[in-house]
Amino acid sequence: MTDEGTSAEEYPTEIHEYLSAFDKSVISVDEMLNKMMSVSRSELLQKIEPLEQAKLDLVSAYTLNSLFWVYLTTQGVNPKEHPVKDELERIRSYMNRVKEITDRKKAAKLDKGAARRFIKHALCDPTSEEASPAKIECKSKTQKQ
Repeated sequence: MTDEGTSAEEYPTEIHEYLSAFDKSVISVDEMLNKMMSVSRSELLQKIEPLEQAKLDLVSAYTLNSLFWVYLTTQGVNPKEHPVKDELERIRSYMNRVKEITDRKKAAKLDKGAARRFIKHALCDPTSEEASPAKIECKSKTQKQ
């Protein structure tokens, strides 16, 4: 971040750590963008599932708009009063939708038939030796019939 002609004395020492962290972040973003740009988009999209494609598109759009947010800040424009804020919120809402879909896919599925059989046999088994109140009541009903 510092050039040969620029010394640490030209800016307050209190912000040196912040500038160093910012410099590392910019380098990291640059490396990630270079990785993404090294593979053609069509080739990448052919290899992944539609839900993953949506995630990739959302992350790309969010990253681009976030970088624009930073650019506006560096130019002295308040990004909170710029349409980019609305765009970031819109993308975030789509990200939440994709997360809900992903969570639904991961959720355990209930086999209703198996659950019914399990409950029925647990509550009403007239031949069982164990005598729970529910089983006694069930036994008396089946004997009356």
